[in-house]
Amino acid sequence: MAITRIGKPAIADVRGVNFRNICQNGDMSIAQRGTSSTNVSTGYHTCDRYKIFRGAGTITMSQETDAPTGSGFVKSLKFLEAGSGSSPSAGDRNFLQHKMEGQNLQYIKKGTSSAEKLTLSFHVKSTVTGTYIAELYDEDNTRQVSKAYTISSANTWEYKTITFPADTSGTLDNDNANSMNINLYFTAGSNFTSGTLNTTWNSVTDANRAVGQVNVVASANGAIQWTGIQLEAGSQASDFEFLPHDINLKRCLRYYYQDTAFLDITVVRVSDSSRGVHKTLPVPMRATPTFTATSTNEIGNTSMNNSSNTSVRFSMSGSADNHPRYAAYNFSAEL
Repeated sequence: MAITRIGKPAIADVRGVNFRNICQNGDMSIAQRGTSSTNVSTGYHTCDRYKIFRGAGTITMSQETDAPTGSGFVKSLKFLEAGSGSSPSAGDRNFLQHKMEGQNLQYIKKGTSSAEKLTLSFHVKSTVTGTYIAELYDEDNTRQVSKAYTISSANTWEYKTITFPADTSGTLDNDNANSMNINLYFTAGSNFTSGTLNTTWNSVTDANRAVGQVNVVASANGAIQWTGIQLEAGSQASDFEFLPHDINLKRCLRYYYQDTAFLDITVVRVSDSSRGVHKTLPVPMRATPTFTATSTNEIGNTSMNNSSNTSVRFSMSGSADNHPRYAAYNFSAEL
């Protein structure tokens, strides 16, 4: 039950005021990987925490400075058909995806008689008018619910709110793994559109997931972009929760950390023929990350060991004059 306002100073409803948005980086302001990526495949490419699931088209994914006038937003995430256009095969689909940890969803009480409704809100602009599908997908119990919304005017920012029903079946795991996804479709093949749209929580039937979805990538320069994505408990959308830049960045660093500073610190002598380097991560990550060097120097015979979600250690066999050194790298603990 929400905490009501009491006395002076007030005790606010913490969930209603602070960090009520279950999503991270909904304003699309953080883009550690870069501001543009061409001919993308399924994965993370630009704005942190937002993934494309790509099945059709030749898509450029970019962080844009275009945003709704007077909204407070200054960035958006755009998908552009950079080829001549594409029709999806039966099993193809394109959607923007945001993945959420189970431990961040416990207060919605899913799978109990007290389960709460969820309301999704966002700003959207597309070259293609018509019906679009927003979906919540329960990874722990293979359940889903879809809702349709309409884009009425081409190339115009529109604000949408969608309320999903409470689900009294299927509790979510209380851990740091992926429990639920937001999927915002912009293309869907017949395997996902040939049934009846499933607007209440049910076990997954693919044919019922994206019924009516238009195809944004049908022709060259077809495009769609989003900003201000917010998911919150309850049946009404509140104003978007803008966070200070440093807090927004730290929330993203839990999942992905990229740097171009030389990883050339805390060198430790292991033996006459071995050297080591220790790196403390800027925030505790969701899980022990995977490491990728995108530019290297003096890297021969190097391995990562003794890693955790807070720090990693590299070792290298070689002479005393050499040690592990990386010019650019990233650590990923994405869902």
